[in-house]
Amino acid sequence: MLEVFSSSDFHKANIRTVARRAGISFSTIYHHYGSKERLVFAFVDIWLGKLTLRISDHLQGIESLKEKLRKVLWLQLDYYENNQGLGRILFMTLPMQTWMADRTFRQRPMIDLFLDVLRRGQQDGVLNPHVRTGILLDFILGIVQRSFCMWINRGQKEGLAAQANTPFDMLWRAITTPESPTLNGG
Repeated sequence: MLEVFSSSDFHKANIRTVARRAGISFSTIYHHYGSKERLVFAFVDIWLGKLTLRISDHLQGIESLKEKLRKVLWLQLDYYENNQGLGRILFMTLPMQTWMADRTFRQRPMIDLFLDVLRRGQQDGVLNPHVRTGILLDFILGIVQRSFCMWINRGQKEGLAAQANTPFDMLWRAITTPESPTLNGG
């Protein structure tokens, strides 16, 4: 399924091809999901749930906000590097407007995890308190999306996760409170 929806335009992919490759009937897939959109959204939800668990596990024991955010960025880039089909679906082939209308787009556990970390950073005076927390999150997730797309476009010459430090350092300077003592060190 991943290959079908990640290798070409979403509108060209079809459930019959997915069914044939999975060795099950078209009617079985259609009965359970109803449309190719619902099929993709169901699997995206599972894959992003795995990423959320991975991030949650990796954040345990990290005290520094700066290192937590660095880890979050690295984990996302690493996950999409190792699950390129998912990255292609999310960032390149899936019609965003269609996904945004579906409940799976909200990704509450992941978003709540991110927002909690960012809010604590604002409350502690490390992150800019004058910027809405959701905008900070959008900025971070935008870096992930753009990094993945350009990594694919440039031919994946080096590991995506290996590139995490440079955009993270730029991100950190952009979201911290200017007078924050951890701006330069962490």
